[in-house]
Amino acid sequence: MKEEKDLMKSIDNNEWKSVVNLEEMKNQLKTAAKKTLLKDQRMNIRIAKRDLEGLKTRALEEGLPYQTLVSSILHKYVTGKLREKEV
Repeated sequence: MKEEKDLMKSIDNNEWKSVVNLEEMKNQLKTAAKKTLLKDQRMNIRIAKRDLEGLKTRALEEGLPYQTLVSSILHKYVTGKLREKEV
């Protein structure tokens, strides 16, 4: 895979640096992950049956519950990280 080759090249070029305080960094990342995953609101929507079936299929392919996939897609959209695929 291209990603794996790029990663190996990056490692070979010494582009990776050790984290000074690994435990502190782990704790910061865990806290950020918990805040990101906090789901404190409910939303009900109506969508086309075929779209829901498509979401469930994609979620199954990704090994995720479909609600988690939908939440992830919406999060990426509102944070500007969801991009259209270039053709």
